[in-house]
Amino acid sequence: MAETRTVAFVTIGQSPRPDMVPEMLGWIGPGVAPIEAGALDGLDRAAIAGLAPGPGEHHLICRLDDGIEVVLGQRGIARRLQGLLDDLDARGVFLVVVLCTGHFEGVRSKTLMVEAQRVVDHAVGALSEDGRSVGVLVPLREQMTECALRSDGRRTVLYSHASPYSGDRLAEAARELAGADLVVMHCMGYTEAMRRRVAAITGKPVLLARRVVADAVAQLL
Repeated sequence: MAETRTVAFVTIGQSPRPDMVPEMLGWIGPGVAPIEAGALDGLDRAAIAGLAPGPGEHHLICRLDDGIEVVLGQRGIARRLQGLLDDLDARGVFLVVVLCTGHFEGVRSKTLMVEAQRVVDHAVGALSEDGRSVGVLVPLREQMTECALRSDGRRTVLYSHASPYSGDRLAEAARELAGADLVVMHCMGYTEAMRRRVAAITGKPVLLARRVVADAVAQLL
């Protein structure tokens, strides 16, 4: 029988994430003993409000355990995320998976760590370096100028926004990206059902962040 590995799924919101982790585990397959942790675990609404983005700070979006969407600043979440990673290092888990496609400069783990943002962006680069245009779907309008994927001499990058947690802008956003050769749903909150909807509207290949990350995790077990 294959060895079971303890994998920590770390969200920038509150854990557990029944809207995300079970779907990922279905793709990852057997051999996983999952544990979950969240950067906002144990905080009340006032403390969470204090983590809102400051001037010039990148925006992050997450889901609380009651399903409510909140917008957070990157710096405060990076500090809390580092505390979680330090704790997980001490617990001796096999693998840490950061469930956010935002980049957290300076955040480190002694445990092998899958950073969703790096995995997704490198996958997009591998598919677009030959000059293909990429449509990038992000949750917030502000993130359209903050995401690291940009047009350059090799590719054209188009942006649109639709939250995975509130509203119903997904179809409109998909139509705005239909001219791209490839669409990437650049948030771990987007589901496979959402990916299928975007693919049906655009008629283009659609890359789902959580599926790309799950596939990477499966190879490491």
